[in-house]
Amino acid sequence: MANKKIIAVVGATGAQGGGLVRAILNDKESGFAARALTRNVNSDKAKALAQQGVEVVAADIDDVESVKKAFDGAYGAFCLTNFWEHFSAEKEIAQAKNMAEAAKQTGVQHVIWSTLEDTRKWVPLSDNRMPTLHGKYKVPHFDGKGEADPLFARAGVPTTILLTSFYWDNMIYFGMGPKKGPDGKLAITMPMGDKKLPGIAAEDIGKCALGIFKKGPEYIGKTVGIAGEHLTGAQMAASLTKALGREVRYNDVPPEVYRSFGFPGADDLGNMFQFKRDFNDDFCAARNLAVSRALNPELQTFDQWLAQAKNRIPLE
Repeated sequence: MANKKIIAVVGATGAQGGGLVRAILNDKESGFAARALTRNVNSDKAKALAQQGVEVVAADIDDVESVKKAFDGAYGAFCLTNFWEHFSAEKEIAQAKNMAEAAKQTGVQHVIWSTLEDTRKWVPLSDNRMPTLHGKYKVPHFDGKGEADPLFARAGVPTTILLTSFYWDNMIYFGMGPKKGPDGKLAITMPMGDKKLPGIAAEDIGKCALGIFKKGPEYIGKTVGIAGEHLTGAQMAASLTKALGREVRYNDVPPEVYRSFGFPGADDLGNMFQFKRDFNDDFCAARNLAVSRALNPELQTFDQWLAQAKNRIPLE
């Protein structure tokens, strides 16, 4: 630990941050040690990390002073925000500002900011193809992060902008897996037409991030997009059918139907899928599979991910 460079990991008990902590733990030759940042050091997940020898520190990204303390002495920081905790893009922007300021004041030498596109660069608020949400966003959980991108450069922090992809793990934890229709048949529902959805195992985001930290200066000032595969809804349904041993169909619905489903964030996700469908070439091109694999040689395909995750996908 003494000779290793410390990476402060925001959201260390979550999907992306947890993946990075595990990647650092499992790569004894990386020269890095993980410092896990979490609001609750007494949670089961935080305690489990501490038992594995990870330094666990309390930090709240709403409180810049707590982030400064947590970043102090770290070589690098992995920064992210979680829209789904509070459904506020403004809160995400404020949190990103806190992390950028803390990184600047503590002399962090390499920040990775896990972000997504500001869709308003493609679909201005005046464009009625999709409704404007929360008064000033098209896809709030994308736009807030994208709007925050320049905050790190403005703060003068050496930063890599990391564009992530749809987590396949959403099928386990976020209710986006196959569901039974009125006919009793299983289907995945997305308003994507025949366009490709870049996806990734959440675990691989952490491994790709470690790959970026290892390369260091080569990636500072750059934007890197990662994915495990680009697949159509029909291809995903075929893989699910094979893995689960039960027929899974792809149910393509119009975005306005998806927006009307009524669960929290349905309008946001409907707009998100429409954005990915309507600007598919741009969205896929920004997530280069060869670059992702170079950063993380263990990068999983959807079939490989399903082989170990299929029993955790709820089907009822």
